[in-house]
Amino acid sequence: MDNSSGVGVLDKAALVLSALESGPATLAGLVGATGLARPTAHRLAVALEHHRMVARDMQGRFILGPRLSELAAAAGEDRLLATAGPVLTHLRDVTGESAQLYRRQGDMRICVAAAERLSGLRDTVPVGSTLTMKAGSSAQILLAWEEPERLHRGLQGARFTATALSGVRRRGWAQSIGEREPGVASVSAPVRGPSNRVVAAVSVSGPIERLTRHPGRMHAQAVIDAAARLSEALRRSG
Repeated sequence: MDNSSGVGVLDKAALVLSALESGPATLAGLVGATGLARPTAHRLAVALEHHRMVARDMQGRFILGPRLSELAAAAGEDRLLATAGPVLTHLRDVTGESAQLYRRQGDMRICVAAAERLSGLRDTVPVGSTLTMKAGSSAQILLAWEEPERLHRGLQGARFTATALSGVRRRGWAQSIGEREPGVASVSAPVRGPSNRVVAAVSVSGPIERLTRHPGRMHAQAVIDAAARLSEALRRSG
Protein backbone atom coordinates (compact mmCIF):
# COMPACT_ATOMS: atom_id res chain seq x y z
CA MET A 1 0.00 0.00 0.00
CA ASP A 2 1.33 3.46 -0.91
CA ASN A 3 1.60 5.63 2.24
CA SER A 4 2.71 8.69 0.28
CA SER A 5 0.65 11.85 0.83
CA GLY A 6 2.46 13.68 -1.95
CA VAL A 7 4.22 15.91 0.61
CA GLY A 8 7.60 14.23 0.87
CA VAL A 9 8.96 15.94 3.98
CA LEU A 10 5.80 15.15 5.97
CA ASP A 11 5.85 11.53 4.84
CA LYS A 12 9.45 11.22 6.05
CA ALA A 13 8.65 12.92 9.38
CA ALA A 14 5.75 10.47 9.82
CA LEU A 15 8.20 7.60 9.19
CA VAL A 16 10.46 8.90 11.99
CA LEU A 17 7.56 9.20 14.47
CA SER A 18 6.26 5.74 13.54
CA ALA A 19 9.72 4.26 14.07
CA LEU A 20 9.85 5.78 17.58
CA GLU A 21 6.44 4.32 18.46
CA SER A 22 8.13 1.02 19.34
CA GLY A 23 10.64 2.67 21.70
CA PRO A 24 13.89 4.68 21.89
CA ALA A 25 16.17 4.65 18.84
CA THR A 26 19.68 5.81 18.06
CA LEU A 27 20.28 7.63 14.79
CA ALA A 28 21.51 4.36 13.29
CA GLY A 29 18.33 2.70 14.54
CA LEU A 30 16.20 5.38 12.89
CA VAL A 31 18.06 4.96 9.60
CA GLY A 32 17.53 1.19 9.74
CA ALA A 33 13.82 1.47 10.64
CA THR A 34 12.89 4.19 8.15
CA GLY A 35 15.21 3.52 5.20
CA LEU A 36 16.04 7.23 5.14
CA ALA A 37 19.53 8.50 4.39
CA ARG A 38 21.47 9.22 7.58
CA PRO A 39 21.65 13.04 7.06
CA THR A 40 17.90 13.16 6.29
CA ALA A 41 16.95 11.09 9.34
CA HIS A 42 19.13 13.29 11.56
CA ARG A 43 17.78 16.55 10.11
CA LEU A 44 14.16 15.45 10.57
CA ALA A 45 14.66 14.09 14.09
CA VAL A 46 16.33 17.32 15.21
CA ALA A 47 13.59 19.42 13.58
CA LEU A 48 10.90 17.34 15.30
CA GLU A 49 12.81 17.75 18.57
CA HIS A 50 12.63 21.54 18.08
CA HIS A 51 8.83 21.21 17.95
CA ARG A 52 8.85 18.87 21.01
CA MET A 53 7.40 15.99 18.97
CA VAL A 54 10.68 14.14 19.52
CA ALA A 55 12.88 14.23 22.63
CA ARG A 56 16.02 12.45 23.91
CA ASP A 57 16.37 9.96 26.74
CA MET A 58 19.24 9.82 29.23
CA GLN A 59 21.37 7.88 26.74
CA GLY A 60 20.78 10.50 24.04
CA ARG A 61 18.49 8.21 22.04
CA PHE A 62 15.49 9.67 20.22
CA ILE A 63 12.07 9.12 21.83
CA LEU A 64 8.55 10.45 21.23
CA GLY A 65 8.23 13.97 22.67
CA PRO A 66 5.85 15.63 25.15
CA ARG A 67 3.99 17.62 22.49
CA LEU A 68 2.36 14.40 21.27
CA SER A 69 0.88 13.76 24.74
CA GLU A 70 -0.46 17.31 24.83
CA LEU A 71 -2.11 16.91 21.44
CA ALA A 72 -3.58 13.54 22.47
CA ALA A 73 -5.05 15.09 25.64
CA ALA A 74 -6.58 17.93 23.59
CA ALA A 75 -8.06 15.40 21.16
CA GLY A 76 -9.55 13.50 24.12
CA GLU A 77 -11.11 16.71 25.43
CA ASP A 78 -12.61 17.43 22.00
CA ARG A 79 -14.10 13.92 21.90
CA LEU A 80 -15.53 14.41 25.37
CA LEU A 81 -17.21 17.67 24.38
CA ALA A 82 -18.49 16.22 21.09
CA THR A 83 -20.21 13.41 23.01
CA ALA A 84 -21.35 15.52 25.95
CA GLY A 85 -24.21 17.39 24.23
CA PRO A 86 -26.59 14.49 23.58
CA VAL A 87 -25.65 12.72 26.83
CA LEU A 88 -26.39 15.81 28.96
CA THR A 89 -29.62 16.49 27.06
CA HIS A 90 -30.77 12.92 27.74
CA LEU A 91 -29.79 13.26 31.42
CA ARG A 92 -31.76 16.50 31.70
CA ASP A 93 -34.79 14.90 30.07
CA VAL A 94 -34.64 11.80 32.31
CA THR A 95 -34.21 13.73 35.57
CA GLY A 96 -36.07 16.96 34.72
CA GLU A 97 -33.11 18.94 36.13
CA SER A 98 -30.24 20.97 34.66
CA ALA A 99 -27.22 18.81 33.75
CA GLN A 100 -23.57 19.92 33.62
CA LEU A 101 -20.12 18.58 32.78
CA TYR A 102 -17.17 19.89 34.82
CA ARG A 103 -13.41 19.59 34.37
CA ARG A 104 -10.79 20.56 36.88
CA GLN A 105 -8.58 23.54 36.03
CA GLY A 106 -5.98 24.16 38.74
CA ASP A 107 -7.74 25.04 41.99
CA MET A 108 -11.08 25.63 40.26
CA ARG A 109 -13.53 23.60 38.19
CA ILE A 110 -14.96 24.82 34.93
CA CYS A 111 -18.34 24.02 33.39
CA VAL A 112 -17.45 22.80 29.88
CA ALA A 113 -20.94 21.70 28.77
CA ALA A 114 -24.50 22.04 30.07
CA ALA A 115 -28.15 21.24 29.28
CA GLU A 116 -30.58 23.61 31.02
CA ARG A 117 -33.93 22.63 32.46
CA LEU A 118 -36.35 24.25 30.02
CA SER A 119 -38.74 25.97 32.44
CA GLY A 120 -39.44 26.70 36.07
CA LEU A 121 -37.00 27.14 38.94
CA ARG A 122 -33.60 25.77 37.94
CA ASP A 123 -29.91 25.91 38.76
CA THR A 124 -28.26 27.73 35.85
CA VAL A 125 -24.50 27.24 35.38
CA PRO A 126 -23.38 28.89 32.10
CA VAL A 127 -20.73 27.09 30.04
CA GLY A 128 -17.34 28.63 30.88
CA SER A 129 -18.25 29.34 34.52
CA THR A 130 -15.49 28.67 37.02
CA LEU A 131 -16.61 27.35 40.39
CA THR A 132 -14.87 26.43 43.60
CA MET A 133 -13.21 23.07 44.22
CA LYS A 134 -14.07 23.46 47.92
CA ALA A 135 -17.81 22.76 47.67
CA GLY A 136 -20.35 20.91 45.54
CA SER A 137 -20.79 17.29 44.47
CA SER A 138 -18.74 17.63 41.27
CA ALA A 139 -15.84 19.11 43.27
CA GLN A 140 -16.01 16.01 45.49
CA ILE A 141 -15.84 13.78 42.39
CA LEU A 142 -12.91 15.67 40.85
CA LEU A 143 -10.96 15.43 44.12
CA ALA A 144 -11.92 12.00 45.50
CA TRP A 145 -9.58 9.92 43.28
CA GLU A 146 -6.58 12.29 43.37
CA GLU A 147 -3.25 11.11 44.78
CA PRO A 148 -3.04 11.51 48.59
CA GLU A 149 -0.95 14.70 48.68
CA ARG A 150 -3.18 16.57 46.23
CA LEU A 151 -6.30 15.23 47.95
CA HIS A 152 -5.06 16.41 51.35
CA ARG A 153 -4.28 19.87 49.94
CA GLY A 154 -7.70 20.03 48.28
CA LEU A 155 -9.48 19.28 51.57
CA GLN A 156 -8.03 22.37 53.27
CA GLY A 157 -10.92 24.81 53.69
CA ALA A 158 -13.36 22.47 51.92
CA ARG A 159 -17.03 22.09 52.90
CA PHE A 160 -16.62 18.29 52.77
CA THR A 161 -14.32 15.89 54.66
CA ALA A 162 -11.92 13.03 53.90
CA THR A 163 -14.57 10.66 55.30
CA ALA A 164 -17.13 12.03 52.83
CA LEU A 165 -14.71 11.47 49.93
CA SER A 166 -14.08 7.92 51.12
CA GLY A 167 -17.84 7.36 50.86
CA VAL A 168 -17.82 8.88 47.36
CA ARG A 169 -15.12 6.43 46.22
CA ARG A 170 -17.04 3.51 47.72
CA ARG A 171 -20.42 4.47 46.17
CA GLY A 172 -19.09 5.86 42.88
CA TRP A 173 -21.17 9.06 43.13
CA ALA A 174 -21.44 12.22 45.25
CA GLN A 175 -24.24 14.47 46.46
CA SER A 176 -24.37 17.91 48.01
CA ILE A 177 -27.16 19.78 49.74
CA GLY A 178 -26.72 23.55 49.97
CA GLU A 179 -22.94 23.12 49.88
CA ARG A 180 -22.02 25.41 46.99
CA GLU A 181 -25.13 27.58 47.09
CA PRO A 182 -27.97 27.73 49.65
CA GLY A 183 -31.12 25.98 48.45
CA VAL A 184 -29.35 24.03 45.68
CA ALA A 185 -28.75 20.26 45.69
CA SER A 186 -26.74 18.20 43.21
CA VAL A 187 -25.60 14.68 42.33
CA SER A 188 -22.39 13.90 40.40
CA ALA A 189 -20.48 10.90 39.02
CA PRO A 190 -17.00 10.48 37.49
CA VAL A 191 -16.10 10.31 33.80
CA ARG A 192 -12.98 8.23 33.26
CA GLY A 193 -10.49 8.41 30.41
CA PRO A 194 -8.87 5.40 28.65
CA SER A 195 -6.32 5.07 31.51
CA ASN A 196 -9.22 4.93 34.04
CA ARG A 197 -8.22 8.33 35.46
CA VAL A 198 -11.11 10.64 36.41
CA VAL A 199 -11.13 13.39 33.75
CA ALA A 200 -14.51 15.04 34.38
CA ALA A 201 -17.64 15.03 36.52
CA VAL A 202 -21.24 14.81 35.28
CA SER A 203 -23.84 16.52 37.47
CA VAL A 204 -27.51 17.31 37.82
CA SER A 205 -28.50 20.20 40.04
CA GLY A 206 -31.64 21.99 41.09
CA PRO A 207 -33.60 23.34 44.07
CA ILE A 208 -33.64 21.24 47.25
CA GLU A 209 -37.46 21.43 47.14
CA ARG A 210 -37.43 19.11 44.12
CA LEU A 211 -34.22 17.12 44.66
CA THR A 212 -34.96 16.72 48.41
CA ARG A 213 -32.28 16.34 51.06
CA HIS A 214 -31.38 12.94 49.58
CA PRO A 215 -30.83 13.79 45.91
CA GLY A 216 -28.73 10.67 45.31
CA ARG A 217 -31.72 8.43 45.95
CA MET A 218 -33.58 10.14 43.12
CA HIS A 219 -30.87 10.71 40.52
CA ALA A 220 -27.63 8.81 41.27
CA GLN A 221 -28.36 5.99 38.81
CA ALA A 222 -29.20 8.35 35.93
CA VAL A 223 -26.02 10.38 36.57
CA ILE A 224 -23.88 7.21 36.81
CA ASP A 225 -25.36 5.98 33.51
CA ALA A 226 -24.55 9.31 31.80
CA ALA A 227 -20.98 9.25 33.14
CA ALA A 228 -20.59 5.65 31.92
CA ARG A 229 -21.73 6.64 28.41
CA LEU A 230 -19.12 9.43 28.27
CA SER A 231 -16.40 7.14 29.68
CA GLU A 232 -17.24 4.52 27.05
CA ALA A 233 -17.04 7.12 24.27
CA LEU A 234 -13.55 8.14 25.46
CA ARG A 235 -12.45 4.49 25.67
CA ARG A 236 -13.66 3.75 22.14
CA SER A 237 -11.68 6.67 20.75
CA GLY A 238 -8.68 6.33 23.06
